[in-house]
Order: sequence, then C-alpha cells, then structure tokens
Amino acid sequence: MSDMKEEAPDVKGFKSGYVSIIGRPNVGKSTLLNNILAEKVAIVTPKPQTTRNRIIGIKTMAEAQIVFIDTPGIHKPRERLGEFMVREATATLKEVDIVLFLVEPSPPSMLERQIIDLLSKAAKNQHVFLLINKIDKVKKAEILPVIDAYSRLYPFAEIIPISALKGEGLDILLGKIIEYLPEGPKYYPDDIVTDQAERFLVTEIIREKIMCMTADEIPYAVAVEVISWEEKKDIIVIGVNIYVEKDSQKGIIIGKKGARLKAIGSGARQEIEAILNTKVYLDLWVKVKEDWKNRPGALRELGYQ
Repeated sequence: MSDMKEEAPDVKGFKSGYVSIIGRPNVGKSTLLNNILAEKVAIVTPKPQTTRNRIIGIKTMAEAQIVFIDTPGIHKPRERLGEFMVREATATLKEVDIVLFLVEPSPPSMLERQIIDLLSKAAKNQHVFLLINKIDKVKKAEILPVIDAYSRLYPFAEIIPISALKGEGLDILLGKIIEYLPEGPKYYPDDIVTDQAERFLVTEIIREKIMCMTADEIPYAVAVEVISWEEKKDIIVIGVNIYVEKDSQKGIIIGKKGARLKAIGSGARQEIEAILNTKVYLDLWVKVKEDWKNRPGALRELGYQ
C-alpha cells in the first residue's frame, strides 16, 4: 500500500499501520469509522450496500496513527457493480496489519461463515479482531453464546463487543489496535482525517440523500458524477449528473414538480457547505444510463474500476 503513504521520519515508540473494516452489508462499518474519527467521512443509510468504494479514515493520536479502510459489504453479487464492491472489500485483507470483522449479536449466518472462510485463506499474516456490534440492542447474557459460536469457527486475536452507534467499547478497541500495531512513522499529517477528494465526498453526500429519500429500488440504480466545479469569489458552483437505469426511475428522483430533486439538493448542499466551508450552488441533472451497473465502460467512467 505504498501508494497510499506519505512517510515521515520514524519516532521511537510511535505506532502506525492499516486496519481494514469488513463484514456483510449494513452491519455498521461506516458508522464505526465515523464514530472513531468523530467526523463523517463515510455516508450512512439504513439501506444495504451503501458503501461502494474503499473509504480511508485516519485517526492520529499522541502515541499512534491508525489508517482505517472502510470497505463495501461482502455479499453475493448480482451484477458487475456488486462484483467490483466485493473485490474492493477482499483486496484489503492482505494489505493491512489488522482486520476488524464486524458482526451483529446473533449466531453466524451462512454469509458470515463464508467471510470467515475468506479470512482463513486471505488473512494468514494479519491480526483479526471480531467486533460484535449493536450490543445496545441486546442483553449481555445474549452475547456470550455468540462469542462461543464464533470462537469455534476462527482463532480471533481479540473478540470485542461494541456499539458503533453509541460508542460503547470503542476506547477498548482503540487500545487493542494500538497494542497490536507495529512501530512506524506517520503516514499523513495530523490534521488529515481522510484522503478522499472533495469531488468524491460531494458525490457520496448526494447519493446518501437519494438513498434516504427514495424507495427500495432506486438507491441501487443510482450513480452520481461531478461534471463541473467552478470556484467563484464567494461560492462554488458544482454541476452534477445523477444517473439512473430507467425513465421511470428518473421521474421518481425528480418527483412531482421537481420537489424530491429540490429536497435532495437542499439536504446535500448543507452538508457540502459545512465540509467546504463556503457557500455552494448545486446544479443537479438526472439522466438515464441504461444498465450502467453491468457495463464495464460505464463503471470505469463512474469511478468503479
């Protein structure tokens, strides 16, 4: 992962390294990353498969720098976009120092067993932590059988119950990560929390608003692309194409008399202004790009490559 690093001189006793967050869709990976960083770098929705790309988040402390990689949920893909997402998730396993395998407080499903099989093959030199998430939703006595079931399937370096949403157990988690990390340099300046470009963050925020404001079919058919970026004296004017696969989906996103598209733009603009620290004008266009999730050329154009 040398292309991701900006190496600085070694500081004796300082620890650093890469930590991948994996799990099935909608298990809380992005919520965990955002809560650890105390800043939103990954979009979060109630819909599965919200995360499509790797998201880098950097936690810098006095004694360590941890570079987290939030990955798309591992699932059985039904189209080329899904295949790309699973490749993004699994490719990190051999590149990191620690793997955080996030699960819910319930017995291992078939998909979780498949992920464990993947860990057995691909993460032979990595420390793998099992994080049992959403413990705020169950009684403590219900967690013990889950720990026992997973312990029988894989020799986890650590098993830590957490609540990514409430922040429970995160101090323990960070302490254990630092314990296992090797000594090393800072890879990023202290004030950097993500390596994501501003344009990527803009597309992700808009996609998040679409996912939250539309019915089940629409979110998975949507891609967002920044087509223009003009920085003026007191405002940034951003042109954005929103792609769907069918005319009917286009109508749903636009809404009656443009009401839904206006709401999407308004919600996104407020968050984007907070990130860019300036006024923003969003010029949103909804276009049909048929079957883009299965067309390699379209996937490359939209950044899924």
